[in-house]
This record gives sequence, C-alpha cells and structure tokens, in this order.
Amino acid sequence: MLIAIVAFVAAVAGVWAGHELFPSPPSPGVELHSLLHDGLELDEAQRTKLQTLESHFAVRRRALELELRADNARLAAAIEAEHGNGPQVAAAVDRSHGAMGELQKETLNHMFAMRQILRPDQTTAFDRAVVKALTADAR
Repeated sequence: MLIAIVAFVAAVAGVWAGHELFPSPPSPGVELHSLLHDGLELDEAQRTKLQTLESHFAVRRRALELELRADNARLAAAIEAEHGNGPQVAAAVDRSHGAMGELQKETLNHMFAMRQILRPDQTTAFDRAVVKALTADAR
C-alpha cells in the first residue's frame, strides 16, 4: 500500500514538474486573440465593434460545431450499419466535409471582418499573426 501511495505521489509530482518545466505553447488562435485584445491598442470604437463581431461569430461557430457533431453521429451510425466504406458512409463523410468547409469559410469571413476594423498601422501585425496561426503546424 505504501509503495502504491509513493508511486502515485511521484507520478503527480512528475506531471506537475513537466508542466512547470516544459509548458505547452499557446495555440495560434489564442495568440491572435491576445494580439487583438492586448497588442494592437484598440480604441473604444474598435473594441465595441470587435465585441459585436465576436458575439455574432460565436453563435454561428457554435451552430456549425453542433452540425459537425450531428454529422459525426450520422457517420458513426453509417459505419455501424455498413461495417465498411459503403454509400451511407460516403454520404455522411461528404456531408461532414460540407459543414467543415462552411466553418472554415465563416472563420475566414470573421477574420476579414475583424481586419476591417483595424487601422492601417495595426493590420501588419494582425496579418503576421494570421499567417503564423495558419502555418503553425507546418513549422
């Protein structure tokens, strides 16, 4: 029993030390969000417009994410029914790809709408952050 307790405490300490010594980098989307809210010195009008854009996008994103979840459930049902890559599975995959594409288009529309509220002196940093967010996995 004592060995199990010591092993558990050592495991917890190891996980804690790993998080402290090797923190994971923030996701690129978080960096872009941080830049918009903290790094570009937005004026009050820009902050108000940004909040409105983010509120509208959050609703649309949530709806598309729910659609993707429903598509995944339909895909699971098709896989369970066909036990292979049959016509139901193919149709479910095509449908989920449509929803994924819609989410990507909406995200890009949101990004360009945010860019429109920026002053010319702010767009360079914003554009760099967008490129970094889109190419983070490639590095």
